[in-house]
Amino acid sequence: MSPAGETGTSSTPPRANAPSHGASKIESTPNSRGASVVSENIDLVGVHVKEVRPWIQRDIEQSKQCKVDAMLQALLQRASCAPETKQPELLQKCLKAVLPVCNGEVSAGGIYSSGVETALKNYVSPGAENKFYGPFIEATNIALACIEDIKVDGMRAPAPSVNMICQQNDMPMYQTHQTVTSIRKPDVVILPLNGACAPFEDEKGGKKGKQKGKQKDEEKNDVKNDEKHDTKRKAHMVKNAMEKPPAPLPWTDALACIEFKRKTPGRTKGINPPPLLYTVTDYIPTKPEYLPVDHLKAEDPAPGPSQAPAQPASHTARPSSGLTAAQPSKGGSSSKRKAADTLQSAAKKSRIDSDEPDVTVQTGLYAAEMFAANLAVNNLINLIVVDDVMWIWYYDRQGTIQSSGINFIQDLPRFIVLLYALQRFKLEDWGRNKDFLPVQVEEKQCYEFKIKDAELGEVDLLLHTSHDERVTHYGLQGRATNVIPVTSEALAKKYPHIQDGMVAKIFWGEAGRTSEPKILDKVNEIAKVHPTVQGHIPELLWHHTFTSPTSAIREALGVPEPTMGSRVLYILVFRKLHPITKLHGKELFDVWRQCILCHLTLWKEGVYHRDVSPGNLMWYRKNGKLIGVLNDYDLSSLANVVGPRGNERTGTVPFMALDLLTAKAQRGEVKHLYRHDLESFMWVFAWIFLRYRQGVLLPRGLRPFDEWVILGAVACGKEKLFFLENAFDYQPTDLRTSESDINWSLWKLLVECFEALDTAAYNRRSRVRRIRLVQQRSTEGAVEQTNDEESVSDMDDLLGKFTGTMAWIKLSNPSLSQ
Repeated sequence: MSPAGETGTSSTPPRANAPSHGASKIESTPNSRGASVVSENIDLVGVHVKEVRPWIQRDIEQSKQCKVDAMLQALLQRASCAPETKQPELLQKCLKAVLPVCNGEVSAGGIYSSGVETALKNYVSPGAENKFYGPFIEATNIALACIEDIKVDGMRAPAPSVNMICQQNDMPMYQTHQTVTSIRKPDVVILPLNGACAPFEDEKGGKKGKQKGKQKDEEKNDVKNDEKHDTKRKAHMVKNAMEKPPAPLPWTDALACIEFKRKTPGRTKGINPPPLLYTVTDYIPTKPEYLPVDHLKAEDPAPGPSQAPAQPASHTARPSSGLTAAQPSKGGSSSKRKAADTLQSAAKKSRIDSDEPDVTVQTGLYAAEMFAANLAVNNLINLIVVDDVMWIWYYDRQGTIQSSGINFIQDLPRFIVLLYALQRFKLEDWGRNKDFLPVQVEEKQCYEFKIKDAELGEVDLLLHTSHDERVTHYGLQGRATNVIPVTSEALAKKYPHIQDGMVAKIFWGEAGRTSEPKILDKVNEIAKVHPTVQGHIPELLWHHTFTSPTSAIREALGVPEPTMGSRVLYILVFRKLHPITKLHGKELFDVWRQCILCHLTLWKEGVYHRDVSPGNLMWYRKNGKLIGVLNDYDLSSLANVVGPRGNERTGTVPFMALDLLTAKAQRGEVKHLYRHDLESFMWVFAWIFLRYRQGVLLPRGLRPFDEWVILGAVACGKEKLFFLENAFDYQPTDLRTSESDINWSLWKLLVECFEALDTAAYNRRSRVRRIRLVQQRSTEGAVEQTNDEESVSDMDDLLGKFTGTMAWIKLSNPSLSQ
């Protein structure tokens, strides 16, 4: 759980222009996790749009592939009356059912499916990319109206609470991530009808807010047969669906984004008009069948100066209206949000940008926004359209899957079947988590979660997602950890001693790993007999594991190794703790030392933490004393667990030991040992001491190591070696004039401990060289292990080199004041 404003990652992204002494090609590792490793906390020091983008690209490059018929079958299955029952005949039944629509033989409420052909003929005409949004939207919305009443045995009726429609956007969409704001510009979005109509109604001064309750009541009925509903849909289709919205759309409403690209402006060669008659045919592969990264480039995602609204207006985007109605206010409070700083905006650039993202990466960035917009999102769907070919992209926390392409003009029935399935999706089918209900509390966005509990009867959680102290995630795959202040009547009653508050940790843990609650069970057993652990571990108050693994869709799609890296959603409630970065002086040393001693005992007892970082060293106050807590065990492992311990590489790159920041280590060929974690404690200490003053992060330019956060493992290792070779150049300038003896002792501790590590590393290298020389001369006998075993005495000896330094001894003196 990372403190807001500082790093909370498990690795870091590549950077195109690293310093020369630290430059390194991104190493390809079997356990790479792409953007998840950089964006556990979006306001990471030094991370802007262009620095997150390479990790999104890496996620996209690692996407899996499936045949489009398998994807369509899976989506139809999800929209069926019995989604848990295999129905292999659904695709063929639906392809036959939509043929009359494809061939212009259906009408609905004055809308004729022959308009689909007319719109597609306009689509293939020459012109710039943005001239094709309208024809595509028109064809899509006509098709949606005409397939609404088509009944296929086993399929649900359209979802009235969603009532999807295709809407042109091509305008900036904004979203605040803790303290920074992103700007994206999807070409076209799929929204609920009410969400698409709302900005146009607002522009006309409509009384949308007063009508909201009435609209919600209507949505509970069978609104597709309501005359007003039909009139509203038709009116929006004819006029506003193909227009840019007059106000920014909220990401909370976006069900899917559609990104367009023309290979050559004005190109018509190779784009054939619709055939005279559609029939059900076997799938014909497109060229390319799958869309690789860098196959094409997307348009610049940001608007030009004439298109972009003034920045202050960007944060007045209307609230979500299509998915959730405002809930009655409840008791409770949340802090006023900080003023948002904007991420690096491409709006200030020219339209020509040689560094613009590929269309696949751009669409992945939209997916990251959609994941962040709603809590605990299970999955997402986006579409990419290049000329007359469409690819379906499916995103979840296990990874990304793209289908083979559909030529939606020549193979219109498959495109209409896709719309048929999506039109029947409930919100949870779109990926929204139905267990988390959006509510308004004192005009702040929160989420309510209630669940039956065997011990407590019912557990109620109110998650304050607008709170300043929340820690959010920005990315595609991985744990996607969110840490959110939470209140609960049930847990407050059970734990009356909790006075500092509670937090909920929501994350996608690997199904193949020992779960964090089980590891904490072992940790608590150790704490009962070891004072160095007792009180120095997080207090888990309640937890719940959701039972829908991400591997299920991969099994349905026939993706190879579907369970590799499969994830499940966890929610854990802990006692609230404070970040170590808020401390300085002797208090910083005391908490840091307590965490080291706790960590050593746990390692000896078979609990391997393996992710020492500032965000995982916390504290609380008890009887006037600060108690250090070694936090976060979701990437830990147990010594007695046999077999694989998960696919996720552990460690946070800026704080990982140098031995682990090599190409060999990134391939998984270096065993993670205790000494590596102990070295991580030193990197954490250097990070805090050199970047903070009095518990406050120094301004950019006055703090070192910003570049460490945005480098790959090997490159970061070279940067850290550079630091060690030039450590005295990093001595804080204010230390030379400081009268604080404590600060001088902390600086001396940093230098002496790194010297101890350097000496130990030199001795190990010398030993390894001697052993290898002997092995080269020997032709028989067992080969001695050189680097992958540690004894308890080895651990004690290495820590003893720390505790034996003069600075450690001085700082450990209880009589030494702050």
